[in-house]
Amino acid sequence: MIEAIKSLFLILSALFPIVDPLGGSPIFLAMTREYSRGTRRALSWRIAMNSFFLLVGSYFIGTHILTFFGISLPVVQVGGGLIVISTGWSLLKRGSSDDQKGAKKNLQPEDPFHNAFYPLTLPLTVGPGSISVAITLGANAPHHQGFDPLSIVIAIVGSVLLAASIFLCYAFADRLARIFGPTGMTVILQLTSFLLVCIGVQIVWNGVSALLISLPMHAR
Repeated sequence: MIEAIKSLFLILSALFPIVDPLGGSPIFLAMTREYSRGTRRALSWRIAMNSFFLLVGSYFIGTHILTFFGISLPVVQVGGGLIVISTGWSLLKRGSSDDQKGAKKNLQPEDPFHNAFYPLTLPLTVGPGSISVAITLGANAPHHQGFDPLSIVIAIVGSVLLAASIFLCYAFADRLARIFGPTGMTVILQLTSFLLVCIGVQIVWNGVSALLISLPMHAR
């Protein structure tokens, strides 16, 4: 039991700071500001479910998928990092222009789930950093050395807890906005967008560094 708790804590401590649903809630709110509260919560549930399956899939079969297509983790980091940079930069340029346009709060979009997977789930919620960590955790888990039901259950429970935190933070992002007010949320959005760009640059650099290190090995 103690080992199971340690394994669960390892999964949560490794993935929660990278997924960071609390830090992502202002971006989610900014990208869904024209949605009604009910639609936003339904979308939060969809994102949480997408994140759960993405984390579980990365944990259990991520290494096999990358091996099948001949893709390395550094390449995933470079590609995903570029997407994160692009998304963060577009949000940073947007600024408070949406506030100046006076968006309607109760507007019902024609397809509210159009962006549920991309970009709201991938890469804004579960990005290349989260996927890389999940794949690494899965590659070093006991189930790769044989069938281990306990490790499988622990991984699923950890992913459920992460998905629940994503749903709660996103579904009630509007309450956070009321606490901080329009000016406070604009400041938080600008800071978060800038950090998103920086995170994307760091992810790209990690991937590029790993690729540069591997060059002498391929040259032999």
